[in-house]
Amino acid sequence: MLLPKRTKYRKAHRGRMKGKATRGNTVTYGDYGLQSLEPCWITSNQIEAARVAMTRYCKRMGKVWIKIFPDKPVSKKPAETRMGKGKGAPEFWVAVVKPGRIMFELAEVNEKIAREAMRLAAMKLPVKCKFVKKEIPLDNGGKDEN
Repeated sequence: MLLPKRTKYRKAHRGRMKGKATRGNTVTYGDYGLQSLEPCWITSNQIEAARVAMTRYCKRMGKVWIKIFPDKPVSKKPAETRMGKGKGAPEFWVAVVKPGRIMFELAEVNEKIAREAMRLAAMKLPVKCKFVKKEIPLDNGGKDEN
């Protein structure tokens, strides 16, 4: 399970998830990626479940990169507790994911295996996802071929 070794503050505000991902929205390390289409919080347990599903299907061939990290604490108060008495204790950790964010990357496997592995991983996540391939840049000196 992923969680930070230490943080500056123990508890965090909930915040808002508006806008699209400006960082981490391209496939950088691997050949294939799993891209988020909705904003959501993804818990460390969900990240681990998706990772296990991918690696099991690939039979531990290929390389997997996890591009999101749960660094936001979510606090909860105990059940049947009256209002007041401060904020609850941190219960679990989440990664804030915006639309367009690449969450997982995969390399050194063929596309058919990668597509199915990413589909299985997407089933473990609470967000709609899309399978994406690495974009190969055109080497034409920045000129259009007219």
